[in-house]
Amino acid sequence: MSAAVHAQSGADHTDLPYVLRAAVKLGVLESVAVLVIGLVSRSVEGVAETALLGVLVTAAILAVTFLPGLWTRAATIEGIAGAAGIGLTATVVFLVVDVAAFQPFGLYTNRWREIGGGSNWWYHPILWMVGTYLPWLGAWILANQSAKNGAPSLAGGAVLAIAASAVCMVLGVLFHVPGAGWNVPTFGVSFLPGLAVATAVSGLGARRK
Repeated sequence: MSAAVHAQSGADHTDLPYVLRAAVKLGVLESVAVLVIGLVSRSVEGVAETALLGVLVTAAILAVTFLPGLWTRAATIEGIAGAAGIGLTATVVFLVVDVAAFQPFGLYTNRWREIGGGSNWWYHPILWMVGTYLPWLGAWILANQSAKNGAPSLAGGAVLAIAASAVCMVLGVLFHVPGAGWNVPTFGVSFLPGLAVATAVSGLGARRK
């Protein structure tokens, strides 16, 4: 992982008002994604549910991972940190929407509550961490691409992240990691180590400045 330390002209847009506006956009996007995923989980079952959730979850994860880095035009540590800041602040926006609308109107199923020991509140601290982690490493990938190719590639970053995550998922199932299976939740969890692997791979051959 090798992004430049010094800011570049036309890159690393991290002034506070810009970051806050971007965080609101991302938080609204996250809220819409959770709403759609929640409605699908409640109304669809079987293979159709797995297929729809697979597409929706993958699209949502990729958006949260790469949009902040694209918005800050991350090329150095400055832009990468700005992307992480967008991700963290966006989770606060989602928390407000979740507490004001999703939880009172019963969006989540009993299965969701059972995971958290009967509470809908368990996932907010996890979201704060994951919501910062994904844009942080996503911005690293984009910065590494810029260092190597002169410009970031959303498609290239997405393919690399999905491929690395799929490998982690397969390994988890083959080595019988507790809870691992051929399902969407396992892929979602596998995306966390998969993204770290993808970030390391993206840095191979990047020019250090």
